[in-house]
Amino acid sequence: MFRVWGKIFKNNHMLKDITVCNSTSDTRTHKVFHALDEVCYAFDLSKPIWLDSNVREFQRHARTRFYQDSFVDDIYFDFLEFHVIEED
Repeated sequence: MFRVWGKIFKNNHMLKDITVCNSTSDTRTHKVFHALDEVCYAFDLSKPIWLDSNVREFQRHARTRFYQDSFVDDIYFDFLEFHVIEED
């Protein structure tokens, strides 16, 4: 099972969260992108841009934060945290 936890924070308070599960035989990269799509759909957000800092942080820690500079549209929160919590 592959599980990702998506969380929206404003002023150090979690406003929303969702857990996305994926048990397909897809590659890890595809699972990550599908999970991010589902998180953004659930929160009604545009898809964030993966900046180099996001990629490095995600490769090291299996988590990253998307701030305003990753989004084309204005956001009503401080950041979206994207965290892999379980991998098979």
